[in-house]
Amino acid sequence: MSSTDTSSTKLSDHPLLERTRHLDELGVYLRDAGDGRGSVVFIGGNAGIGKTALVREFAGQAANQGSRVLIGACDPLSTREPLAPLFDILDEAPAETRDRLRNADSRITRFRVFLEALDAPPRPCLAIFEDVHWADEATLDLLRYVGRRIRETHALLVATYRNDEVGSDHPLRIVLGDVASLGTSHRMRVPALSESAVGILAEGSNFDPNELYQLTGGNPFFVTEILATDQEGIPPTVRDAVLARASRLSDRGRATLGAAAVIGSPGEIWLVTGILGAAQSAIDECIEAGMLEIDRESYRFRHEIARQAILESIAPSHLAILHAQTLRKLEQSPTSRSKLARLAHHAEASGHREAVLRYAPEAARTASALRSHREAADQFERAIRFAGDLDSEKRAKLLEEYAQECYVTDRMEASIRARRDALEIWRKLGDPFREGENLYRMARVLVLAGQNAEAEEASKAAIDVLERQDPSPELAAASQVQAHRRMLNRDNADALARGRQAIELAERTGAREALISVYNTVGSAMLVSNDHEGRRYLERSVRMARDAGLDESVASAYGNLGSASGEIYDFEQADHYLEEGIAYCIERDLDFERNYMQAWLALSHLHQGRWSRASAIASTLLRYPGLSPISRIMAQVALGRIRARRGDPEAWPLLDEALEAARKTATLQRLGPVHSARAEAAWLEGDHDRTREEANQAFELAVRQGHQWFIGEMAYWRWKSGDLDDAPEGAAEPYALQMHGDARTAAARWSVLKCPYEAARAMAESDDISSVRLAFEELDSLGAVPARTAVAQRLRELGVQEVPRGSRPTTLANPAQLTRRQIEVAELIARGCTNGQIAERLYISPKTVENHITAIFSKLEVDNRIEAVKEISRLGIFQAK
Repeated sequence: MSSTDTSSTKLSDHPLLERTRHLDELGVYLRDAGDGRGSVVFIGGNAGIGKTALVREFAGQAANQGSRVLIGACDPLSTREPLAPLFDILDEAPAETRDRLRNADSRITRFRVFLEALDAPPRPCLAIFEDVHWADEATLDLLRYVGRRIRETHALLVATYRNDEVGSDHPLRIVLGDVASLGTSHRMRVPALSESAVGILAEGSNFDPNELYQLTGGNPFFVTEILATDQEGIPPTVRDAVLARASRLSDRGRATLGAAAVIGSPGEIWLVTGILGAAQSAIDECIEAGMLEIDRESYRFRHEIARQAILESIAPSHLAILHAQTLRKLEQSPTSRSKLARLAHHAEASGHREAVLRYAPEAARTASALRSHREAADQFERAIRFAGDLDSEKRAKLLEEYAQECYVTDRMEASIRARRDALEIWRKLGDPFREGENLYRMARVLVLAGQNAEAEEASKAAIDVLERQDPSPELAAASQVQAHRRMLNRDNADALARGRQAIELAERTGAREALISVYNTVGSAMLVSNDHEGRRYLERSVRMARDAGLDESVASAYGNLGSASGEIYDFEQADHYLEEGIAYCIERDLDFERNYMQAWLALSHLHQGRWSRASAIASTLLRYPGLSPISRIMAQVALGRIRARRGDPEAWPLLDEALEAARKTATLQRLGPVHSARAEAAWLEGDHDRTREEANQAFELAVRQGHQWFIGEMAYWRWKSGDLDDAPEGAAEPYALQMHGDARTAAARWSVLKCPYEAARAMAESDDISSVRLAFEELDSLGAVPARTAVAQRLRELGVQEVPRGSRPTTLANPAQLTRRQIEVAELIARGCTNGQIAERLYISPKTVENHITAIFSKLEVDNRIEAVKEISRLGIFQAK
């Protein structure tokens, strides 16, 4: 049989090859959902690997078994349509649910309605979101929201994505990481076909199966596309195969295919026929050729690669015409207003300036309201490209909105540029209030960009402009920014003075948001000065922000309550506020504030001796794409100190990067923790000169600002390196006690503060042998190798003949301090072995296995096997053995 006999129909007659295991596994998850144990399955695979074929086959099976099936998809628009898959499935939902979703007053309400819809009868429900690698931020937030709450429902949510388009900095990677730890999500990888499967597909063709397999790597789409061409031999590329296949169509069919590619996949049949005036027969021709598939009133390319190949083959001039025709037809549709991102996409592609300025800003504002801030920034950026001749005031407002979205999405340089452009316009227009507002808002962004000198200049300029006018909310906000700048540098007396002035001004001018922010600033300044009355201001900021519905302000206050408590070594309070704040952020998907609080939670765990947990949190954060500089600095300090205290390699690269970023801020808030960590790391390496140098870098700044804890630690390292004889005035009590030679009292004080490492370090400075032995044991249990080694030497100096050896190197070689046997047990746990099976394989008793598992759980600080396996994987213990 020749290759011309191998039609698309013939190919589709094959069952899904090598996908039985995947279908069976999905069936198990759907049955669990039917029993009230819902979950999310992320199905990954390269483009063309057969993810759509797999989920469509499973959807058919589920529907035949009585399950409710809902299918939505994300579109490859240049700027994403917010919540596209959710709105795709509206047609499948009851009218009441459709109305509730469309009329929801907030993103969270919409998400709750969707989750309720998933759990509504008939049960179970299978929801499919295809191609979430193209998802907008709101859809990703929806996946995260559902993933955290689906356990108690009768629903299975399946999301497909392309592995080859989800790199380490892709937003979907964050979602995958967030839901992975919840126990409600599963990952499934769709592999390429084996050589034998490719051989089955190639049966009856003129293609050599081995050569075909080598050419395609077993990608089903590549295989079937090549087999479906009329050409003899193997086409050089899949693109050629797609275009060759399209060339078999009539002129009308090729024109229809081109219009369909411009419209997108999936697309509306009425839109294709409306653009071309084509009959249904043209669509049918494309379907019969295997290029398109039909689903009710819409079509879909068999694969996005095919659509891209067709799109790239269209001449640019004709492409612009097709986009313009698509735009006109969409504008005539009664539902066009719900497709603003789509309208903006076609407007730009057709070069239609007025349409871009009509739709892109509206699309941006809609996306922003749904918290799709990246999409909002992209849409505003699109509008600004066409806004050169726009009325000055309108352009300035557009720039302001763009700047705000860039600020939210960590595009700081773009935000600064937009603010400066808006600022120049308002100056020319003679509007001092908008000029002042842009100056103080730009100052905030400059701080986050590490340009603190420029931030101070902008902040002062805002005050100068606004003080020449009548008292205003803008002046209150600018005054708050000035107070905040002082607080960041821990110039707390000035921060408090300016903050109280800002409070009076905000109350007088009715600037409620500024008042909430200044309570936050004043409370933080008081708390880091050891004035615990500051908590009252911060808690008031929380209450006011809650009442005003300002979620980010609530989260900010929680973050400052937690971080300020941690900075003054009140870790019990720090944990309380940080955990409460993190939970608040998770509920509302406030990732920026959540990340900062998690960085501080890692620091809190570090000081309290929970090093495995601290290491896991910090390591995860540092893999977070787009992590803000301030969160990155604190996570690097936490992980850098753990590595230095354990004697692990690669502590200095973390601390070097942290120093570079901290220097840009020029604030004690960042320089203090970084130089403290670096001084300790140098001491643990025996480099006393560098210890002294690092401690001196921030000591004078700490003294000027009167920060007891930074004074204490910097002075301690200067004292250890021989640069100080006694404790300076203002040093925190435990450090002062150590420098005064009262090691026993210092150790007791550190124990009260729940700082076991610091307590052991203090005990090691005692002349009492029993205290030094206790220090050795504590440091050994923590895995603090360098300090333990130093204490062993001190015991010898005190005349101890038999110094304990400490834990074996193999135990200390992994982050959780597991012994080799415990690692073996952990590996078998990861394979799903029972206690009895582990005992049989390792030739030990079940009771011994139970003891090992108890020890593993304790060292990893987890409660069950699932958490243990995840923690071991995160720490890379199996690789470190």
